[in-house]
Amino acid sequence: MTNLDPRVIRREFPIFENNPGLVFLDTAASAQKPRSVIDGIAQFYRTDYANVHRGVYRLSARSTELYEEARERTRRFINAEDASEIIFVRGATEAINLVSNTFGPAFLKAGDEVVLTELEHHSNIVPWQLLRDRIGIKIVPVPIEATGGLDMGALEQAIGPKTKLVAVTHLANATGALLPVAAIARLSHERGAKLLVDGCQAIPRMPVDVRAIDCDFYAFSGHKMYGPTGIGVLYGKRDLLNAMPPWQGGGDMIMSVTFEETLYQKTPHRFEAGTPDISGAVGLTAAIDFMEGLGREAILDHEEALTGYGVDKLSAMPGVNLVVAGQRRLGVLSFDVEGVHPHDLATILDSHQVAVRAGHHCAQPLMDKLNLAATARASLGVYNDESDIDALVAAIKDAQEMFQR
Repeated sequence: MTNLDPRVIRREFPIFENNPGLVFLDTAASAQKPRSVIDGIAQFYRTDYANVHRGVYRLSARSTELYEEARERTRRFINAEDASEIIFVRGATEAINLVSNTFGPAFLKAGDEVVLTELEHHSNIVPWQLLRDRIGIKIVPVPIEATGGLDMGALEQAIGPKTKLVAVTHLANATGALLPVAAIARLSHERGAKLLVDGCQAIPRMPVDVRAIDCDFYAFSGHKMYGPTGIGVLYGKRDLLNAMPPWQGGGDMIMSVTFEETLYQKTPHRFEAGTPDISGAVGLTAAIDFMEGLGREAILDHEEALTGYGVDKLSAMPGVNLVVAGQRRLGVLSFDVEGVHPHDLATILDSHQVAVRAGHHCAQPLMDKLNLAATARASLGVYNDESDIDALVAAIKDAQEMFQR
């Protein structure tokens, strides 16, 4: 189908060796881990582990070197200008909360507006509601079109003189709709607003260049890009980050402390209080190496081709309704089956060793807009191929037959 051979790639993932016959279609929730990531983390703990930035002994220096190498590796991965623009966090959720708790109070006041879209994950809604309740900002939601894509005309109208931040997903986790984030950045900046992009679903599926996008913030999680849980990244433009106050206080984010005054480090360390997820950063480096070893354009080609195959197969099935996702869908196939509740469907699919997600996918405003309580969601990774889609289709047919008896 493409330059990638998922049958070969699956051999790099021990989960498939230990679960024969598994058809894993829940990568949007969390990707499986290749052997290089698992072994890389284990080897780090065996040979190089110590706390970072504080010790003068060799082992601490080595651990610090690996941690900071991970920052530089991540910088290159997303083409940030400087490694200081890479902040390690627990995941995209913490990254967005960091921005809402630091950029928010420093740059927004009562009556200012944050523009969101109906496609957002709860992690890019709730932090802004918390900020609204604290300081009195206004949240402006932008609707989707009938085709499931973002209404760009409505977005242009929504960004007004009081808009200080536009916060959008790059790729909608509930539907797979891909947003034109570079165009949104231009529009936001023309109106004097900053742009935050939730890149969780885009980062494992396509090349991401934050300077080409010209976003002010970009957030993503390691566990969705074949890396470990508990590590994520907030990219921010350096001057903007240095103008933001710290969020959490503790060790490593300070220059000096007295009971009268504390002087803080510059970015990124001002936002990394306490002992960080050192092994997670090492694992993130291994995940980046794994993805770039496959080729990011090759991954995109594979995901696009397999998404198209899935759309064709599911759209041809009587009684299966594929949720709309705009003009370009990537990696995510949300659907419902007439007469079968999504949770019942997922349970039946599991009996066929087909793993999908069922629910509202942390996107309840979008589900409400679509008049759906829940959907089943099949999401793709580099280890999936047409046979996995065929297995999904066969399992859905079995579920339909069960509910027709």
